[in-house]
Amino acid sequence: MSTTGLPARVPRQAVGGPGAAGRTPSDGPHRTEGSRSFGLLLVATGAAGLLAAWVITLDKFKLLQDPHFTPGCSLNPVVACGNIMKSDQASAFGFPNPMLGLAAYAVVIGAGAGVLAGARFPRWYWLTFHAGTLFGVAFCTWLQFQSLYRINSLCLWCCLAWAATILMFWYVTSHNVRRGFLPAPREVRAFLGEFGWTLPALHIGVIGMLVLTRWWDFWTS
Repeated sequence: MSTTGLPARVPRQAVGGPGAAGRTPSDGPHRTEGSRSFGLLLVATGAAGLLAAWVITLDKFKLLQDPHFTPGCSLNPVVACGNIMKSDQASAFGFPNPMLGLAAYAVVIGAGAGVLAGARFPRWYWLTFHAGTLFGVAFCTWLQFQSLYRINSLCLWCCLAWAATILMFWYVTSHNVRRGFLPAPREVRAFLGEFGWTLPALHIGVIGMLVLTRWWDFWTS
């Protein structure tokens, strides 16, 4: 009671408001900093993938107009984007693959911008988003196999899209596990919180080694 006889106002922190008593481990400055970094990563990887998809789409249109057109990223017998664009695998769903990327990567940029603006999406949204990145990384894995062992050529813009998608997938996975959207032991959550960067680094490193060994004689000649 206050000296006036009226009940003293209880701070919101003491009743489980946005203050200390009602704060969850994922709230506060660390959560804000993590969300900002995650949002920036989504925007950056989405922009990189969108750039790659846009350039490949433009070159594909030029190739359709002129079958003798040589894309600027066709540098040698191995790094030959034209070979990739002319292959059947380049239209896996009946239309040029980069057109799918134009839509998908734009969604990623929008999600990242929303996170940076302070939006808090529900669990179903992040699980759906995670399923989309899982499809993306699986599709990229199939394209990597086709590129290395069937088409026998590399496309630099495709490599940029692959790297962006891999980073996106692993960081969305880490985000969903650490936020409790995906069930996982405490040790896994702790590992992803401290060393989550090792998974995309290892993934990209394995692909780099496959590329290196696939054309070892060419790179070392």
